[in-house]
Amino acid sequence: MQPIHLAWVDYSILIAYTLFVIGIGFALRRYLKTSSDYLSSGRSIPAWVTGLAFMAANLGALELVGMAANGAQYGVATAHFYWVGAIPAMIFLAVFMMPFYYGSKARSVPEYLNMRFDYRTRCFNSISFAVMTVFASGISMDALAKLLNVLLGWDYNLALVVTSAVVLVYVLKGGLTSAIYTEVLQFFMIVLGFAPVVWLGMKDVGGWHKMVQTLHGVSTSNGYAPDAWSSAWKPILAGPTHNPMGVNVFAIVFGLGFVLSFGYWCTNFLVVQRAMAAKDMTAARRTPLIAAVPKMLFPALVILPGVLAIALASMPDKAYHLPPVLIHDSAFPAVLADVKAATPQTADAAVAKISADVGQNMDAAKVTAIIKANSATPLSDTELKTELQDAVSDTYYNGVILSLVKRYCPPGLLGLALTALLASFMSGMAGNVTAFNTIWTYDLYQAYIAKNKSDRHYFVVGQATTVVGIILSIFCAYFAGHYSNAMNIVQLVFGFVNAPLFATFLLGMFWKRTTATGAFLGLVGGTMTSALFHALTLSVGDAPGIKGAYLWSMTRHSLPAICQFPSEMAQNFYLASFAFGVCFILTFAITLVTKRTKTDEDLKGLVYSLTPKIKDGDQPFWARPAVLGIILLIACIILNIIFW
Repeated sequence: MQPIHLAWVDYSILIAYTLFVIGIGFALRRYLKTSSDYLSSGRSIPAWVTGLAFMAANLGALELVGMAANGAQYGVATAHFYWVGAIPAMIFLAVFMMPFYYGSKARSVPEYLNMRFDYRTRCFNSISFAVMTVFASGISMDALAKLLNVLLGWDYNLALVVTSAVVLVYVLKGGLTSAIYTEVLQFFMIVLGFAPVVWLGMKDVGGWHKMVQTLHGVSTSNGYAPDAWSSAWKPILAGPTHNPMGVNVFAIVFGLGFVLSFGYWCTNFLVVQRAMAAKDMTAARRTPLIAAVPKMLFPALVILPGVLAIALASMPDKAYHLPPVLIHDSAFPAVLADVKAATPQTADAAVAKISADVGQNMDAAKVTAIIKANSATPLSDTELKTELQDAVSDTYYNGVILSLVKRYCPPGLLGLALTALLASFMSGMAGNVTAFNTIWTYDLYQAYIAKNKSDRHYFVVGQATTVVGIILSIFCAYFAGHYSNAMNIVQLVFGFVNAPLFATFLLGMFWKRTTATGAFLGLVGGTMTSALFHALTLSVGDAPGIKGAYLWSMTRHSLPAICQFPSEMAQNFYLASFAFGVCFILTFAITLVTKRTKTDEDLKGLVYSLTPKIKDGDQPFWARPAVLGIILLIACIILNIIFW
């Protein structure tokens, strides 16, 4: 994909947006007097704002880049991340869990764990969650830097520094309040920026029915039933060998719909923090429900572009190609030497050597043709680089949304779409950084390193932690660059942290007998299970190493077939399921042989059976959280049936 040249109107939109969000940080700075104001917004924000911020905090690389990538790689079944993997958990959070979080006056999820169990569980979760937030922020940074590199020709490293600096300025000045209000703005920018891309893409492909017909051909050409890319449930019900995601009903319903979904939406402080910033209990409970409405409809905005891209790539008259994985500059010296040393007689061995040096799968026929052409008449390094890049057969799924923006957006609309992308990435970065500085300041620094300091001291530490979080995120961005689909690495990170944590919460909130020792050892065991599972398993097509199965290569053993999964996503779903199961069983078993350290009186407001039920009688029937939850659940079921 060649870099594009922005018109003055595009630059004007980008610069105006950047200055505006920085201005929000400076404008809110004067209202921040205490560490609570900076790190938790002083619990003063109305429900409609926290609801949209709750939604927008999840609108980073996870949504626009990752979901479009999933739509291209896995088809309409990606909608399960919303209608199975989000809405039910958001309803559960609003109805059952927010009363514990908000009512306990905890400033963070780890602080709640300390109230319910003890300092050990809090400390372990604080560390694991802090690691997760910087990785998640790094994923957004990597995606944004690649966007600027591919579309505008910016140097990748420079793009990382510039975008990080922008996020640092407005979060450093305005804290969580700045991040929340900026996220609301980003929500509207994303809708305005991407709705035209989807509309133009659908028009180009010939409408919904034409797209579905084309996807039938895509499915059959890949060895699946015709509806593998165009149906949500049929290919899943048929089994893992009948859908491109390589999963079955158990993986979707339990792995995604229960473990990963509830683990993320109910225990991830990044999103829970937005609800906890609401002005009162009613606003806090309504926050996830308000967010669930646009969340339910967002597949049309973020998944559909990827599905459209697959259809377009299968229409020869459209002259559209899915973006390939880019060969890194550092790989070219070795690869060019491979080509120059090869001859037509040694082409087969050279293809394998070139593929290994590139670190990607290469089209053998194209590489052989390059070798033959170079042997006949030596090509320049520039020509060889162009030809070799064209021979990469691995698709860079993260680049799908970028390629569509370039294809459909004229000046003005291009600036709006790029600003929407910028907004989404900065939203993900800012959300994770604000969660990181709160966790570090309250749950690690204040709790274990420097107790009983002045409020001003913690305020300054929170600001300093923001800088550290940005720097650590930059390092994590380089790790995220090894994955061609952002959603794959995001779900892997969630499997390590949120999956076992949800088992701890489930037992802790609904079984008062759960002991602190059981919770701590169960959580450690579940997290270690994630690490062991990842070290032993790998998806088909990946090499042992950073993506898993490194224990087999370290011990010089071949990877057993039972440890291979059809896709990285399938590997993630089962990793999360095992982590949850081990944590649940260990916590339950250890609880039975250990003593409780907290009485029923200590656990009031922290355990469901010991907490007075909230009365909603003073609210209109239709406005009660339980009723709203049922309505949303019915709407979600209808969507599943429509796209069955």
